[in-house]
Amino acid sequence: MSTQTKTNLLGLTKSQMEAFFDSIGEKRFRATQLMKWIHHYGVDDFDEMSNLSKVLRAKLKEIAEVRGPEVVYKDFSEDGTRKWVLKVEGGSCIETVLIPMDDKRRTLCVSSQVGCSLDCSFCSTGKQGFQRNLTPAEIIGQVWVAQRSYGPRTDSANRPVTNVVMMGMGEPLMNFEPVMDSMELMLDDWGYGLSKRRVTLSTSGVVPAIEKMIGRTDVALAISLHAPNDELRNELVPINRKYPIKQLLDVCNRYLDTLGDNRSITIEYTLIAGINDQPEHVRQLIKLLRGFDCKINLIPFNPFPNNDYRRPSRNAIMRFQNALIDANYVVTVRSTRGDDIDAACGQLVGQVMDKTRRSAKYADQGEMGNAQIIDAVQIHDTPNSGSTPA
Repeated sequence: MSTQTKTNLLGLTKSQMEAFFDSIGEKRFRATQLMKWIHHYGVDDFDEMSNLSKVLRAKLKEIAEVRGPEVVYKDFSEDGTRKWVLKVEGGSCIETVLIPMDDKRRTLCVSSQVGCSLDCSFCSTGKQGFQRNLTPAEIIGQVWVAQRSYGPRTDSANRPVTNVVMMGMGEPLMNFEPVMDSMELMLDDWGYGLSKRRVTLSTSGVVPAIEKMIGRTDVALAISLHAPNDELRNELVPINRKYPIKQLLDVCNRYLDTLGDNRSITIEYTLIAGINDQPEHVRQLIKLLRGFDCKINLIPFNPFPNNDYRRPSRNAIMRFQNALIDANYVVTVRSTRGDDIDAACGQLVGQVMDKTRRSAKYADQGEMGNAQIIDAVQIHDTPNSGSTPA
């Protein structure tokens, strides 16, 4: 006898939740009741949802579930950073990190893929290979797990997670629809009620997908630039070979034009000693971004095993920052948090069943060509593609 697959309500947006209740002959207002139990109170047991009738609770237990990723490991840093290792369908693991900035601000770094389908040379996540895209339930489940660690929200002002950055494992725009649905839940008052300015999507530069964001969402946008010219960026961020810097900045300007409210884009620039931190690089960056409405976030490189890149000296970082400030840019230097639990930027690795065999190739050969990366990007160029690269 076949077993019916239960609908996981954790990843449903409000409209999808309403459609679910329509499909089972229930009133649409049940959607907001369920969302409040799930996302505000962190409840996954229908029997605890006291404002639902016993008949409805029994029906839901037969056909639905609230199932987040399994927490297989958690570690809390001395600086307050929290990291979770979460097991997802198929047995692979992802990581998510919560960074407390002060008493009122806690930023969660959320993963969008199991591994990463790109291979930026300075990121340890990309070296482990790639398995698949995460589902909406697995993406929003990271927010759910982090919020539950602080207990239920008692009022609208009590938000254990105040900011979300789609900067964890994976390239968010290579998993477009699940990421869009998840961010919709982050912004929804019946979900996590976050401001559009406090949800940031970081991308390496999937130009067609940024184009698709126009009119679909108005979250903050961050660009992983990391180089001031195409020649260097081709080596550091291989997707640049398909979508060079000019195309990327052009589509970012079109996205910005739809936002208003004096919004800007964040330029992320990982500083690597002797590679992209020299005086000529900062001069090129100043020229490149002239007239582009942005703020710049400098990220000192975080070393990881089997990589020869080095972190710049403090003086080199300050020189680079001061040159940009003198050119009238707003510049911050990302502070390193969670080093003692391997939670710093570029260090999320999880445990991935590597479909690309990239991790094995790095172990055997120490290097890998970029052909399969470009092939993976090509797969996702088709409109509304939700496929997983082979």
